[in-house]
Amino acid sequence: KTTSLSLAQSNLAVNVKKARKELGLTQEELAFQAGIDRTYASQIERAIANPSLAIICSLADVLECNYYDLVGISTKK
Repeated sequence: KTTSLSLAQSNLAVNVKKARKELGLTQEELAFQAGIDRTYASQIERAIANPSLAIICSLADVLECNYYDLVGISTKK
């Protein structure tokens, strides 16, 4: 059974990597700008890490998007 958490982690992994590549950033550049370690950025992109909301918001700022776009939350009812 897929849980909301595992779905959010999977969406986050795919969306962070996609947005990072679209901006032409390396994992190291993303991590530096977001204030996290490169290995942690890698873990996020592989859906291994469970980042805090603060980190997700930092990533969204760097990636020029909204945090809910990264986790794949639909704003539609």
